[in-house]
Amino acid sequence: MEIFDMREFDAHEQLVFGHDPASGLRAIIAIHSTARGPAAGGCRMWSYATTAEAVADVLRLSRGMSYKNAMAGLPLGGGKAVIIGDSRRKTPELFEAFGRLVDSLGGRYITAEDVGTTTQEMAQVARATRYVAGLGRAPGEAGGDPGPKTALGVFLGIKAAVKFRLGRTDLAGISVAVQGVGGVGYHLCAQLAQAGARLAAADVRPVALQRVCDEFGAAPMPVEAALSADVDVLSPCALGAVLSAQSIPQLRARVIAGAANNQLAQGQDGAALPAAGILYAPDYVINAGGIISVAHEYAGGTEAQVDADIREIPVRLTEIFERARRENRTTNAVADQMARERLGRRSAKLVA
Repeated sequence: MEIFDMREFDAHEQLVFGHDPASGLRAIIAIHSTARGPAAGGCRMWSYATTAEAVADVLRLSRGMSYKNAMAGLPLGGGKAVIIGDSRRKTPELFEAFGRLVDSLGGRYITAEDVGTTTQEMAQVARATRYVAGLGRAPGEAGGDPGPKTALGVFLGIKAAVKFRLGRTDLAGISVAVQGVGGVGYHLCAQLAQAGARLAAADVRPVALQRVCDEFGAAPMPVEAALSADVDVLSPCALGAVLSAQSIPQLRARVIAGAANNQLAQGQDGAALPAAGILYAPDYVINAGGIISVAHEYAGGTEAQVDADIREIPVRLTEIFERARRENRTTNAVADQMARERLGRRSAKLVA
């Protein structure tokens, strides 16, 4: 595997492989950039078919975190970790071993929960390192499960995208298909239902799907049908690379705005979306609520500060939408350029 020649490598600063035979840990930490501060990003646990697949994923996710943190104005660089394994078979020993791996980097990387991991497991990581966030919190303090914060940012971003593309200032009667109703998608469905949206939902887990159908009146649909659903808004909230040369011709939504990372299979796939009359909210801009919470928790900030920063997400998205229309460019190209420009500028520290 020629890692330096991989398209996903993209000038990463560091790639660390960790193995602990006693716990069975096999993990990879990718640090894309520390130009703005320590690299921050969650730890994903997934049953990757090959090590090469895991490397490609962690590199894509890590660069995405650099862009996400830069666009959110956070004093953090971009990093990510993946643990190779079945997320249904987890032990405290495995996460303590992962904590030791994180600690060995001396603060260059700050971890948190992600797909396949939880706040409880981050508490186990914290037994071995202080470079971890997404833990419990006292009333009024920033922290805890970042999933609801990500959902809030996506909800506000959907409202901004609907206003820009459909000319609507509310979501009453707007049809939304949510693909993936886990830690983020569930909370997003709650907010959409409260706003009066007509919900359809898909998930590979029948129990999770039934929950949002029972609680929020969502109409169930097969996972394979979600992308082609005849709705106003498609919200991908599961895994990435769902928008591809194969899937885009099947889309019928007019807005795509969701929490999943790396929704575009290839950067050039973004050009097919406006050509089809679809407004795309760049994923690392709209889904920044969780890392905003993590950043303020790590700095000792407050819940009010987290909420105020999350409410800037629709402002940034609208700026991207307007600039893309004015310059006749894709929204993902505009966002990428803005992120790269900000990567070279160190942000002011968060105020606790």
